[in-house]
Amino acid sequence: MAAILIDLDGALHVSGEPIPGAADAVARLRRDGHRLRFVTNNTTRSRAQLAADMRSLGVELDDDELQTPAAAAARALAGKRILALTMHAIVADLEGVELVGEDADAVLLGGADETPETNLVFSFMNLARAFSELEMGADLYCLHRNRWWQTKHGPLLDAGAFVAGLEYAAETEATVLGKPSPAYFGAACEALDADPELTWMVGDDVEADIAGAQRFGLRTILVRTGKFRPDAVEDTDVRPDGIVSSLAHLPDWLEEHA
Repeated sequence: MAAILIDLDGALHVSGEPIPGAADAVARLRRDGHRLRFVTNNTTRSRAQLAADMRSLGVELDDDELQTPAAAAARALAGKRILALTMHAIVADLEGVELVGEDADAVLLGGADETPETNLVFSFMNLARAFSELEMGADLYCLHRNRWWQTKHGPLLDAGAFVAGLEYAAETEATVLGKPSPAYFGAACEALDADPELTWMVGDDVEADIAGAQRFGLRTILVRTGKFRPDAVEDTDVRPDGIVSSLAHLPDWLEEHA
C-alpha cells in the first residue's frame, strides 16, 4: 500500500464546488489501505476551517491529517517578531509567532482569496510597510508564491505577484514555506513515516505540486482539473509519472500502475 499526498484546491474542489467523484475516491483509497495526508497551499482559512470545509463536501479526513503552510510558518518562525500580511483567519495557526507592526525580524506574506479582505491585506500602505521592514534588515518569507489559482469564475491572480514585487524592490529573495519547498514535502512524508521514493503526490499544479514533489524525490500524478492546462504540460520539461482525468480515477490508476 502507498503513502499518498493529496492537494485540496483543484483536486478535491474548485471554489468550494466538489470535483465529482473525488470524495468517493478518497474513501476508496482508505479502504484499499493507502496512507493519506492532505497538503494544501491555502493560506486564507485556518486548518480547522479547511478540514471542516472538506468534510462538508463528503471527504473523510481529520484535522491532523491536513498540512498547511501556516503551520509550517509557525514552526520556522517560532519566537520571532513577524510583520504578517495574511488573512485574519490563519492568525490562530501562527502559534508561537509574535505579530508586530514594526521592528520585525521577518516579513511574512500569505495568499490572496476571492473576498474584499485581499484588498486590505495587500494594500499599498501594507506593502510599503513591508518594504520598509525589509530595507531595515528583516527577512522575507511567504507561505507560497503561487502566480494564480483556478476559481469557478476563471483564473485569479494570487499573492505570488506581491512576493515578486517585494523581492524586486528590496533586492532580496523570499523563503517559501509551503509547496514547492522541500521542507514542506519532507514534513508530509515524516508525518506518514514514508520514504519519498515510495510516496505519491497528487495535484493539479505542475509547478507547486508536481515539480516541487519531484525535486524531493516523490512520484507524481497530475489531475486534469483545477488549474490544469494542456499547454502548461507541453511547455515544461516536468513530466508526472501519471495523468488522470480527475481524482475520481486515481484508485483505478494506482491498481494498474503502482
